[in-house]
Amino acid sequence: MRRRLNSQQACKVGWMALWVWAWTWSWAWAGQGQPIQVLDDRGRTVVLAAPPQRVVSILPSLTETVCALQQCHRLVGVDRFSNWPAAVEALPRVGGGIDPNIEAIVALRPDVVLVATSSRGSERLESLGVRVVALEPQTHADVQRVMHTVAQVLGLPPEQARRLWQQVESGVEQAARSLPATVGRTRVYFEVNRAPYAAGAASFIGETLTRLGAQNIVPAELGPFPKLNPEFVVRANPDVIMVGDRHFAGLTERPGWSRIAAVRRRQLCVFSVEEANVIVRPGPRMAEGARLMADCLNRHLAP
Repeated sequence: MRRRLNSQQACKVGWMALWVWAWTWSWAWAGQGQPIQVLDDRGRTVVLAAPPQRVVSILPSLTETVCALQQCHRLVGVDRFSNWPAAVEALPRVGGGIDPNIEAIVALRPDVVLVATSSRGSERLESLGVRVVALEPQTHADVQRVMHTVAQVLGLPPEQARRLWQQVESGVEQAARSLPATVGRTRVYFEVNRAPYAAGAASFIGETLTRLGAQNIVPAELGPFPKLNPEFVVRANPDVIMVGDRHFAGLTERPGWSRIAAVRRRQLCVFSVEEANVIVRPGPRMAEGARLMADCLNRHLAP
């Protein structure tokens, strides 16, 4: 037999139902016009009269974050490098971080423009009355924080960003579990571009390598993405080299590099442009990037 609720239990259930209703209603009301106030990575407070319906993004990782939060439909313009998901390919292009097309951005009548802190044009846009939110993730913690900030800008409940970050964390952990303990003996050099700039241990790529259990030959004290003397890599003698195919040409012909263990043993992972884009963008596809790096390590574990 079912037990009937006594008056105290019924009251408690009633209050819980009221709380759930109020919480849901508050987010629905916020989506209908409540002001939004966020602190961006410049330390500036940006106030939006209502959740923005017309968003321009000029940083690929921010474009991907908006879409991963299921708000791709709000994007009305993106930078020339944003290419994921496929839906953004049809959007107007407004230049890049170092050369944004101010006139094109203003013509799109955005409610807010998402930029990197290093992007040019923010001051000019703000002088024209355009709201700008500057965000630049460089570490895993930054990516988590930026996801929450973008959700806040869009007027979404915090739980939506929390779920997205949990998916990323779960995927990175799964990639780490795919590797044997012997990965700890593998020393890795990850080249971001042929200057050469490397992914140091302090970068989000370096943090992913650490999560996978590998050693990064570029220490954290050199910064997230330091420019290296090629001789540094020769002396460090990595077991595995990871690089995008756009930057691979001539790499193995550099003076002294034929002596590097990774070059001698052909333990090189040359990622396609699409794969490199996944790995070097600090955003919702970091778990996929971790899987690509884990696959490389599984093929080339140090003896």
